[in-house]
Amino acid sequence: MGKESPLTEAVYYILLAVRKPNHGYGIIQDVLDMTGGRVNLGPGTLYGAINSLLEKGWIKLYSEEKQSRKKKSYVITSLGVEVFKKEVMRLNELIKNSEKMGV
Repeated sequence: MGKESPLTEAVYYILLAVRKPNHGYGIIQDVLDMTGGRVNLGPGTLYGAINSLLEKGWIKLYSEEKQSRKKKSYVITSLGVEVFKKEVMRLNELIKNSEKMGV
C-alpha cells in the first residue's frame, strides 16, 4: 500500500476536513463535530500535521489573509485524495475481515 499508510486518526480527520478550503480553527471545529467531541486537535498537533501534509504535497495553501492574524486556509490536493482513498479502502478491509470473523 505504500509508506503513507496507515494514517493517524488526526491526519485522517484533517484530510477529511480540508476536502473544501478550511482554516485551522475550522478544521478543529469540523473534527470535533465529526467525532462528537471525541477527537479534539490541539494547536500543536494540528499545525505539526499541517506542516507535514504540506511537505508531502497532500494539502496545499488555498488562501492567506494578510491582515490581522494571517489566517491561512488549506485544501486537499489530488495526491492527498489518492492517499485518503487508499486509507478508506484499508479501513474497509479491516471492517470486512472483522465481520467475516463474526466480530
